[in-house]
Amino acid sequence: MRKLCIIFLIILSAPLNCYGAFFSKQADNVDTSKGYVGTLPDLTKEYAPSETSVSTPIFDKTKDFNSANEVKPVPRDDPAFVNIILKQDKLSPYVSDLQEFIEMLEQIYDSIESGENVQRFAARVYYFKKNAEYFGEKYANEPESSYISYEKILELSAQAQSVANLRTEAEKYKPYLAYTGSGAIYNSNSIDQQLEYLKTEVERIINILKDTN
Repeated sequence: MRKLCIIFLIILSAPLNCYGAFFSKQADNVDTSKGYVGTLPDLTKEYAPSETSVSTPIFDKTKDFNSANEVKPVPRDDPAFVNIILKQDKLSPYVSDLQEFIEMLEQIYDSIESGENVQRFAARVYYFKKNAEYFGEKYANEPESSYISYEKILELSAQAQSVANLRTEAEKYKPYLAYTGSGAIYNSNSIDQQLEYLKTEVERIINILKDTN
């Protein structure tokens, strides 16, 4: 019985010794300076690489900019387009100033034509006078000062202011003046003549300004 127990213990201990000897032998051949030398699992079997997706625009193809159906042709036959759009940037500052004076003088002409009261007429003339003074200083040392339009604006400004003063004084002093002798200048006939002459000059200067390019 004792022999059987000894034999049984020998049989059980044999695999353990062999297993230990195997790892002992393997350990003798391992170079520990290279880090881990075991076998890594194959991850490609479980994880497939994701495919790169290509996005497409959600809008339609851009229309051709030069499409005849999308771009309207330039209205070169339209006088308003030609006169306002195409020629606007070609006007010199001097000619632009003349355009403003044409409007002022047309208002003075209409004021005389319609028999507008003294206060409104004097206000229009005063506005014209102040603009003419600035205009005169602006171009005094410029080549434009030799233009006839420049000279006529300054002359007409002085003439219009003289008539406006005459009308204002007549309105102010008429209760105290006898329209004979020196007071005759303030009578209605005299003032009407001055206004008619001024209206003729205003019309003439307007035409000169319109002819200036």
